[in-house]
Amino acid sequence: MTWTRSGPWPARGGSPAHRFYSVVVFVVLASLDNVAIGLVPPLYGPISGALGVPQRLLGLVTAVGFLVSAVAAVGWAYVGDRTNRKPLLMGGTLIWAAGTGGSALAQNYPTFLAAQLVAAVGLGAVGSVGFSVVTDLISPRRRGLVMSFWGLSQGVGTLAGTLAGGLLGATDWRRPFVALTAVGLVATVAYLFTYDIRRGQSEPELAEALATGAGYDYRITRADLPRILARRTNRWLVLQGLTAQAAFGSLVWLPVLFAQRAEAQGYSPATAVVVGSVFATLFQLGGVLSIVGGLVGDAVQRRTPRGRALVAAVGVLAALPFYLVLFFVPIRIDVPDGAGSGAVVAAVLASVVTEPTVGLSLLTAVLALALTSANSPNWFALIADVNPPEHRGTVYSLGNLVNGVGRAAGNGLVGVAFHALRVAFPPPLNYAVGLAAFQLFFVPTGVMYWLASRTSPRDIDAVRDLLHTRATRR
Repeated sequence: MTWTRSGPWPARGGSPAHRFYSVVVFVVLASLDNVAIGLVPPLYGPISGALGVPQRLLGLVTAVGFLVSAVAAVGWAYVGDRTNRKPLLMGGTLIWAAGTGGSALAQNYPTFLAAQLVAAVGLGAVGSVGFSVVTDLISPRRRGLVMSFWGLSQGVGTLAGTLAGGLLGATDWRRPFVALTAVGLVATVAYLFTYDIRRGQSEPELAEALATGAGYDYRITRADLPRILARRTNRWLVLQGLTAQAAFGSLVWLPVLFAQRAEAQGYSPATAVVVGSVFATLFQLGGVLSIVGGLVGDAVQRRTPRGRALVAAVGVLAALPFYLVLFFVPIRIDVPDGAGSGAVVAAVLASVVTEPTVGLSLLTAVLALALTSANSPNWFALIADVNPPEHRGTVYSLGNLVNGVGRAAGNGLVGVAFHALRVAFPPPLNYAVGLAAFQLFFVPTGVMYWLASRTSPRDIDAVRDLLHTRATRR
């Protein structure tokens, strides 16, 4: 593929307001796939009761959903790196909305599983194709900061799903699925008003060529796949997801840990579900500090081309002891049993001030999540830094595939571990021990980021040289 003439930029929209709207839509809608992912775990108890299956089978639904979404993302991303990306995003959104609506209508376990897998196929498009679009809007100097918002939107989506599942689904587990289906339909309409972002438009090496009306017409081919895998930084960025997501995947059981703690203190199952969802949501607020991780990554990267990978390595390794403390610090829960969701939420929030153990746990959780959140924006930014524009969606999806395998393994195996640990540790201690053990997967993750810091400088220079050569060849 070569450069083509495409007329003066911007030819199809692109005013500041239109660009801002497009960025907001892509970032916000990226959070919705994580809303769908976070919706089910807080409702394992009610759904298992309604469908007549043990909770571990619902954990299997989540685990398989992670894997199916990741596999589908590879196909979505490859097509997105070759064609117009907007129709793919709209189609993917409609598919996951249909699957979520089908989940609300399911009357048995096989139907619920099938609906969740349909949703997972659609969810694969949102992250992989959306990532390719967003990277074309961000200059390398600000890549970490903006990608922190991209990653933060996904974390907020998970929190929103956890909270919506616990609050809307406390008395009727189908209600949050219906609500999310409606949001998905609105999201599809929102896509219609975004403009088509040009591939490579944020790259300094291509700026002059694009300003004169040239179009960057390079597209991925199957012959590029060996070259993608030959980049050593890509290999480390992809492989680290296997261990990192094994740890992160286990954390979807946080609502269950805190719900079990509430039940152990004598609260009814309905109240315990709300308590677990609110505590888990509250304790994950440290993810907001991924913005700091992105800023630090940008700053250190300007000093050394190893910067982003080093920041991610230090973050995941330093977080480990804080996670271990979080799972074992005892929490005294004091909420009105049987009261409405609003009263329980208010009591949990008040306990942050009135109960020292809750305040200590919150501080520990914020530190742990703040440190591990440095992983996300710097991972996104590094993928963009070491790959040309037409490869980024595919590389992201390959990383996401390995992430999905790791997250599925973490989510599924930790459920088996909880069951096995009951022999030696009664609930909720079995949940605490199991979650703590799975956080040890962060150790090899940190090592792989350090190895990526050694290979990334050469790969970044190679991409810059390639883009400069293409720009001068037009």
